[in-house]
Amino acid sequence: MVERLRGRKAVEQRARRLAKEPLCRHCKAKGLFVASTVPDHIIPLYKGGSDHDLNIQCLCESCHQAKTAQDMSVKPEIGLDGWPVGAS
Repeated sequence: MVERLRGRKAVEQRARRLAKEPLCRHCKAKGLFVASTVPDHIIPLYKGGSDHDLNIQCLCESCHQAKTAQDMSVKPEIGLDGWPVGAS
């Protein structure tokens, strides 16, 4: 089991990761420049991923929701603009 950081240390780690990768990795790959807001586990912890920096990518909220749905095998509804419907 992976021990999770809590409290101040977790907040500091989150801020460090977002400062290191300020643009959403998925949007950037599409040529879009959107601020990252969520440090995301590339391989989710519940699927055996680690909390190591190499397993973290910073994403915007929309990309994070879509990836989480994909990780959980739930397909999000995609709008005509290519973004998940209902994501803010």
